Amino acid sequence: MIETLADTDVLVVGSGAAGSTAAIASARAGARTMLLERYGFLGGTSTLVLDTFYGFYTPGTASKKVVGGVPDDVLAGLRSFSACFERPNTYGAGTGVTYHPDYLKVVWEKLARDAGVRVLLHAWVQDVETSGDRVTGVVVATKIGLRRVAAKIVVDASGDADVCYHSGVPFELAGEREPAQTLTTTFRMVNVDVAKRKSVPKAEFHELMARAAESGYQLPRKEGSDHAMPVPGMTSTIMTRLQSFETRDGKVVNATDPELLSRAEMEGRVQALEYARFLHDRVPGYENAHLAGFGVQIGIRETRRVHGDYRLTREDVLGARQFDDQIGLCGAPIEDHHGGADTKWQYLPDGQCVGIPYRTLLPQKRSNLLVAGRCFSATHDAHASVRSMAQCMAMGQAAGTAAATAIQGSCSPKEIDVAALREKLRNAGAIL
Repeated sequence: MIETLADTDVLVVGSGAAGSTAAIASARAGARTMLLERYGFLGGTSTLVLDTFYGFYTPGTASKKVVGGVPDDVLAGLRSFSACFERPNTYGAGTGVTYHPDYLKVVWEKLARDAGVRVLLHAWVQDVETSGDRVTGVVVATKIGLRRVAAKIVVDASGDADVCYHSGVPFELAGEREPAQTLTTTFRMVNVDVAKRKSVPKAEFHELMARAAESGYQLPRKEGSDHAMPVPGMTSTIMTRLQSFETRDGKVVNATDPELLSRAEMEGRVQALEYARFLHDRVPGYENAHLAGFGVQIGIRETRRVHGDYRLTREDVLGARQFDDQIGLCGAPIEDHHGGADTKWQYLPDGQCVGIPYRTLLPQKRSNLLVAGRCFSATHDAHASVRSMAQCMAMGQAAGTAAATAIQGSCSPKEIDVAALREKLRNAGAIL
C-alpha cells in the first residue's frame, strides 16, 4: 500500500502559468491547497522555455488589456525586480511582456507561499486513484519513493493532461486529425549589439536566414525571431523547429512519447547551435555574440487536449464568440507552428476577443476534476489561439477559484453557480 503524503482540499498538478495561478487563486479563496511540480522550481513553460507573456493585450490598431487579477500580481512582482518590459510582437500578435525567467521563479514562489499554498517540488505524477466518477488521489514519484496525495478536488494543469490521461478522461491526441504543432528548443545569446541588430528589418532578417539555408546552413524554419531581454546585450530566440508527432506501428505518437521526446530534446540542441552559428556569421549585431544557454527543456505546444463539457472551435475564435459562462478573454490570433518553413497566422476581427467558456475547463466523466492551461478542451485551431500564457493564467485563476468555491459549497465544480464564479473573478480583477 502506498503511503499518503498529504490530504488536501485542492490539489493542483503542474506549476506553469495555469497551475501556479490556480493554486494561488484557490488558496486565496480559503481552500487548503497543494501544488505539485516535477522540476525544482515553479513556472513550467514560463520559466523552463519562454521569457515573454503573450495574450495580455489584443493585437490590431488599438492595444486593449484583456487579462487581469492574479496575473497582474505576477507582473507587479517582476517589475519590483526591474525584470520585465513590454514590447511589440514580431508578427502582430499583440504587445508582449518580456521578463527574466529566473526572477519569475521567485515571483511565482513568493505569491504561492504568501497565499498559503503547500508546494511540493520534484514530484512526478505516476498514477491516479478513482472511485466512481471521482478522482480520489494522485500517486507521485519522489526521492523517498511513491507517495499518494489525496484531495477533494484536483486541477490538472500539467500541460499534457496527465491526471486526465491516467483517470480515463476522453481526449484528442495532437497529430491524430491535424498535424500537431511543432517543438522548439529556445536559446539565448549574449554580447549582442542590440541596437545594431534592431537596424535590420524583419523582412531582411528572414532573407538572411533563407540565403544562409541555401548556402548550406541547416535551418528548417526560415522566419524565426529573436528579441532583446531585460539583461543588456542578451537576446532570446524562437527559431528551431522539430516534428512533434510520428506514426509508429500504425498509431500516432507525439511529445508524450518518451522516445520521441528524448530524440527531439537532443536534436533540438543541435539545431539551436546551427541557428546560433547563423546569427554569429550572418546577422549584424551578432558578430561578437556567444551562446548563453538553452531552455531547460524543449518547448511543447500541444499534446493531449481533453474533451470537456464544451470544445472551443476555430469558428468560435475567428468569430470572436461570447459565452454566458466565459471566465476569460483571448484576442490572440491562431498561431499554427506547422511542419513547414513558416508559421501560419489567422487573426480575429480587429480589437475583438473570443470568450473562454468555463465548460472547457470541465473534463468529461470526472465530477471533481478541472483542467487549466494548454490541455483545456479545444480543437487544434482554437487551441493555437487560446494557449497563450496570459490565457493560461486566466484559466488557472478561474479553475482555482471554482475549486475553492466547490469546496465551500460541498459540491462539485460542475455544480457551482457560474454567475457567482464570474462575479468572484471580477472582484479579484479578472477581465471577462
